[in-house]
Amino acid sequence: MSEQKLIEHEKYLEKFVTLYENNKLPNKILLSGKKGIGKSLLAEKFLYKIFNSNNDNELIKNKSHPNVLNIKKNNDKKNIEIDQIREIIKFTNQSSFNNKSRFIILDDVEFLNINSSNALLKNLEEPNENVFFILIFNSEKFLIDTIKSRCIEFKLSLSNENARLIVNNYFNENIYDQINSNLINYYSTPFFLISLINYMNEFELSVSETTIDDLLVNLINNKHYIKQEFIRDNLNMIIELFFYKHINTTKKLSYKVKEYYYSKFSNVKKFNLDYETFFLEFKDKLLSE
Repeated sequence: MSEQKLIEHEKYLEKFVTLYENNKLPNKILLSGKKGIGKSLLAEKFLYKIFNSNNDNELIKNKSHPNVLNIKKNNDKKNIEIDQIREIIKFTNQSSFNNKSRFIILDDVEFLNINSSNALLKNLEEPNENVFFILIFNSEKFLIDTIKSRCIEFKLSLSNENARLIVNNYFNENIYDQINSNLINYYSTPFFLISLINYMNEFELSVSETTIDDLLVNLINNKHYIKQEFIRDNLNMIIELFFYKHINTTKKLSYKVKEYYYSKFSNVKKFNLDYETFFLEFKDKLLSE
């Protein structure tokens, strides 16, 4: 794995640095776009430019810089909790390190609940001097308008060609073109593909030979829809890839079947129903031939 390069978002990096150097950087920025296209990396590279020393960069990378507060949803929680937002008040009331600007990087803002959203709004409405908020938002999810309206939004996107470059750069080899075509579509972000390859390597699945059907059988048999964070977080994408293949390519299934399982899976998540029952039916009806 090589150092991650910022690809396709360099113009935003240059723009933010110029605005900051001219004291014109908005103190509330919202970076929006699909999950996994480099929004967090853009924020990190921007901080490297601002603090501009090897020691600072190492502290930023390790999430331990005294002038930077990083907040995101904890893996074992469903939402960003109000106690995490309260850390902002404590952070902004502390003395600044070397009188430099302070930055609050708030990732996963789509996971704010009502209480944490209201607490954040109070901070956004009355920001301390020389304190900057950078909010990072997965645009495929929902964010309340009252938070959006208080920020200057920058909408980021990524071409398929640059997605290929990012994946290949991460593994330091031309691995993108080796991935089974079943596992790639327009919505496959670099983050998803990198995580998928790491998952397949961990469980000794061939990147080139494993089909979407094979992947589903493996994760169902091993109950990885419960045990593996990457699988849990990307079940919608994996199911989408399966139906994309069998509706658009093999034409074995109909949209009616897809709608039935989409609706059923949505209810499993919404009402906290039994995942195992759903996936056993999915395997029995759709993967057993």
